[in-house]
Amino acid sequence: MHPLNPSHAIVQFDRVCFSYTTEGVIKDVSLEIHKGDYVGIVGPNGGGKTTLLKLILRLLQPNSGIVKLFGIDIKNFKDWSKIGYVPQKTYIEMNFPITVEEFVSMGRYGKRGLFLFPTKEDAEKTRTALKQVDMLKYKDRQINDLSGGQQQRVFIARALASEPEIIFLDEPMVGVDIKTQKQFYSFLQKLNKDLKLTLVLVTHELDVVTHEATKLGYINRTLEYYGDPKGFLKGKYFYELIGKKEVLANAGAS
Repeated sequence: MHPLNPSHAIVQFDRVCFSYTTEGVIKDVSLEIHKGDYVGIVGPNGGGKTTLLKLILRLLQPNSGIVKLFGIDIKNFKDWSKIGYVPQKTYIEMNFPITVEEFVSMGRYGKRGLFLFPTKEDAEKTRTALKQVDMLKYKDRQINDLSGGQQQRVFIARALASEPEIIFLDEPMVGVDIKTQKQFYSFLQKLNKDLKLTLVLVTHELDVVTHEATKLGYINRTLEYYGDPKGFLKGKYFYELIGKKEVLANAGAS
């Protein structure tokens, strides 16, 4: 692993280890994510992909090592409005009666506080976020009336409403059809290129991250690879990951 350069890193992991029990989930992980990066995180089930995100979001605490956000130890980090998060669709209760605009305005809580009324600026930022994802025309629609792809755009708009510098996405296209997936991932690439937004995508869609991401991380308890996506395709870990997918597919077919 190359020496870390914390002065330019949005996210920094330095020899981070974490375990729920005596068996480590992730071991000795060091990496940096810089402004403008589009990082795809792949790996086998149980390899530590989502655990990595939870450590960055301070939902978990490392057993050892250091996690920093914007050069600040995560234990002392306060400015969470800089961080956007789009969870798996399956984790969100979609039957709650709320309009698209109301849902996206929740992304402003980090700026104004949970119990204060929305300001004119909040309303403007909410609508700007909806414009950025081409969903302003649906602002008065109930969110549960939208298609899966439209809902995911709204989730991104909620993240954008806080004007973040980085957005983390945890397998956002689970259970969504192929056509919608392609449109969504094309949209992510546009956000990264046009808005210079830093993205970290946890996914099983290897073809997406190898063609669209600027960096790829392969984690299987340890960070086995972190760098150029094209380089990953030429290495042994690509074949290791593909082999595991084929085994799972064959097991499901039998």
